[in-house]
Amino acid sequence: MATLTFNRPERRNAFSPAMLDALSRTLAQLELDDGVRCIVLTGAGGAFCAGGDVKAMAGGSSGDGSPATGAPSATYDGMVHRQRVNQRETSGRLWRMPKPTIAVMPGPAAGAGLSLALACDLRYAARGAILTTAFAKVGFAGDYGGTWFLTRLVGAAKARELYFFSERITADEAERLGIVNAVFEPDELQENASRLAHRLAAGPSIAYRYMKENLNRAVHGELFECLDMEAAHHIHTGTTADHREAARAFVERREPVFEGR
Repeated sequence: MATLTFNRPERRNAFSPAMLDALSRTLAQLELDDGVRCIVLTGAGGAFCAGGDVKAMAGGSSGDGSPATGAPSATYDGMVHRQRVNQRETSGRLWRMPKPTIAVMPGPAAGAGLSLALACDLRYAARGAILTTAFAKVGFAGDYGGTWFLTRLVGAAKARELYFFSERITADEAERLGIVNAVFEPDELQENASRLAHRLAAGPSIAYRYMKENLNRAVHGELFECLDMEAAHHIHTGTTADHREAARAFVERREPVFEGR
């Protein structure tokens, strides 16, 4: 079993390009490591992952606001390609990984952070954890496969509601909707998640490999078409005035005023 921990607790584990690059490299290594039979994704400091770093976006440290695109001097096409590659190698790899994957959420999971949790096979949350798609709040269309995964978990109508309004939902509500598999008391989460992960790690790994492939093929629709479309739309929405306004409003602790441009 391998545990990967998002470790920027001062930013609720919000992404940086370096973090996403490291995640993609590590997942590639773990996929080929026969000694690792289950992968756990979690966060440090009482949070899972806040997704993109909105404070950094508002400060202009990323040209388009996306955590994966890197240098602001990159061309538009270059940014879209980089985002596509990173999405395929993180959420895409978690989904197709021939090993069970578990997201353990001790606290908030938002935006692309929630998308990565949704890419895992199983999700366990602490009671009191909050989940939100968040994208509409900051003028983004969404990325890292969240629209694809969430639609298949809760249905099209509910997924649209969760994306359009970006309301915060409790862990208990997420369990009722089928977004998380179980909710545990905060001081019991790690113990229970570890028990389940060790059970999977000790299980029939070859059977799990093909069981997961069967389950993935049972879901209609092409994930990577969705990932590529999301990348283009996400980069595009990051160039809008509405996104810049929302990022400023986030830092100024006020409601954004969207103008549709």
